Amino acid sequence: MILPIKNKCVRFIFYIIALFPNRTLPMQDRLKFILWFSFYIFYLSASAQVPGFYMKEERRKVKIPFLDSNNLIIIPVSINGGPEINFLFDTGVKSNIFFSKTIADEMDMEYTRKLNLVGADGKTVLSASVSPNNNFDIGPVEGIYQAILVLDEDFLELEKVIGVPIYGVIGHEFFKKNPIKIDYDNNEISFYRENALRWRPFGYRKMDMELIGSKPYIDTEVRQIDGPVIEAKLLIDTGANHGLLLNRETSDDITLPPVTLETDLGRSLGGDLYGLVGRVRRLNIEGLKFRNVITSFPDETEFSNVIIETGRQGSLGSDLLTRMRLILDYPRGRLLYKKGGKFGQDFDYDMSGLMVRVFSAEERRFYVSQVRKNSPAANQGIELYDEILSINKVPAMFWELDDITKMLKSEEGRVITMELLRQPEEEGAPPQKLRITFVLEKQL
Repeated sequence: MILPIKNKCVRFIFYIIALFPNRTLPMQDRLKFILWFSFYIFYLSASAQVPGFYMKEERRKVKIPFLDSNNLIIIPVSINGGPEINFLFDTGVKSNIFFSKTIADEMDMEYTRKLNLVGADGKTVLSASVSPNNNFDIGPVEGIYQAILVLDEDFLELEKVIGVPIYGVIGHEFFKKNPIKIDYDNNEISFYRENALRWRPFGYRKMDMELIGSKPYIDTEVRQIDGPVIEAKLLIDTGANHGLLLNRETSDDITLPPVTLETDLGRSLGGDLYGLVGRVRRLNIEGLKFRNVITSFPDETEFSNVIIETGRQGSLGSDLLTRMRLILDYPRGRLLYKKGGKFGQDFDYDMSGLMVRVFSAEERRFYVSQVRKNSPAANQGIELYDEILSINKVPAMFWELDDITKMLKSEEGRVITMELLRQPEEEGAPPQKLRITFVLEKQL
């Protein structure tokens, strides 16, 4: 009976012997050649790096500063030796995504195939090209052999929402092999050596973290205002700027709070998401208790079936995550966390009734993209698509979108005066300049 050879190294050597026909050499020399040749092949195989993100110099950890805009993590990245451009670092995304096919073409990205993606509304079909084998340069860290989905059109238009030019998203690939610490207090990411952090750092708590579809999930407890206490599996989503989001279609126990507001909940692939926003009494993450958390309740869409299949009830966004210091340890399936400097801050919500977006971050031009009914701004006559020329006598060119957003939820009773430019309904009529004053008022 011939026994199968299970050892790969032995199989390889026998394979070389079979292919080595020169029998004029002494057997000893032939074996030496085979062994040296085998060692050389195995050395090349072991030393070749697989796709992933690596430190340029071997250290225990390196630090990468990031820009915090609306609590989102934005880092300049160079692709294939090109100029640095802003990327959003997002645990809620599996693949690397590039938003501009035009810029990707200018960077000479190569494409292998086309894909059709379904948007978050379950209806919109987005076309994208796959570009393999790209190199990412992120200061002390580099990503090699990285595949990128290049959207044929920029459906997200994140610059309008965030106020900073964003050219793409880096997802699971950055987090998958190395522990990543996110320090929102100091706007730093620490990228650890793969085998570092075998022990829990002092002061940090530890809990299990499950990866489903390359995305991180944790189990939490949500105490509602009206309704039962629910055990909720939540996605950790650094690329979403909400606090807590609960998908009502995933559980009959999820109930709406007594006070809610109807609103645009944000941007995603496939367009804007709509729903209600309110509060839950408390969110418990194994020892850390967050009270009166602003909570989004999105409308059910055709994409809801995908959410239900993951077993999750919702997600944790950056408005809550920024109140902690986090270490996402994908290799060991755990989350390390402790209170951050913002832990004790209240969860505030807009008190004006306005949602402000930018025409162009470079030109510093802002406009009203939503006016909530019966809100302070609506009651004083501000309308959709009014352009903001100044706020409290400070010209728009001196504002950042993030600062405007913070100001509009800053303090009940604060007086806000906006100078606005309104385009006429009649063609050929001149635009109208308005000065409107309103007072911030809590509605949640």
